Amino acid sequence: MTFMVSADRLLAFAAMSFLLIMIPGPSVLFVIGRALAHGRRAALTTVVGNTIGAYLLVVAVALGLGSIVERSVATFTVLKLAGAAYLVYLGVKAWRERDSLLQVSITDAGAARGSLRTFWEGFAVGVSNPKTIVFFAAVLPQFVDRAQGHAAVQMLVLGLVFNAIAVVSDSTWGVVAATARDWFARSPRRLSMVGGIGGLTLIGLGVTVAVTGRKD
Repeated sequence: MTFMVSADRLLAFAAMSFLLIMIPGPSVLFVIGRALAHGRRAALTTVVGNTIGAYLLVVAVALGLGSIVERSVATFTVLKLAGAAYLVYLGVKAWRERDSLLQVSITDAGAARGSLRTFWEGFAVGVSNPKTIVFFAAVLPQFVDRAQGHAAVQMLVLGLVFNAIAVVSDSTWGVVAATARDWFARSPRRLSMVGGIGGLTLIGLGVTVAVTGRKD
């Protein structure tokens, strides 16, 4: 079908998505927090809610920005540079706050939560995650093949790829954190290192977004 994304664009988008998803951001920290506080089931329920919330962002970007970005180089450039700047900001913020990750991850390590409440909390984090919002608004349009048309549909397909990778990655974080609850809790430096690496990678990703993309 003419609106399908080409294999090279799909692979390139999957690679960039994997890089972003592997960076511990709000969603990953939230999943880790649920795993450390309430165990594996809560972490995986959070992942489901988070993923659905994130895909709603894809739908919003595809339907609201697809046709505009497809036709306007100026709009694309503004979105790209604004997104790149914000990714760098998030990276600097993550680096500066890396020592507080342990406190964030076990803030509510108290009473067990119901599955429905855990799901909706994960959904709220997914739909409001600034890292994901910026990525979808500034990066997703770069992988649309304008010659094929149907920009919105291409974005929806690419969004499914992003979310499939996110489900695997976030679930792995949750299972590992739930399995190693005592190991994480004994050493704040371990979580601090995770946050520091994530911050530096976000800065690098922001710079990459700023200097790449269509120039027509």
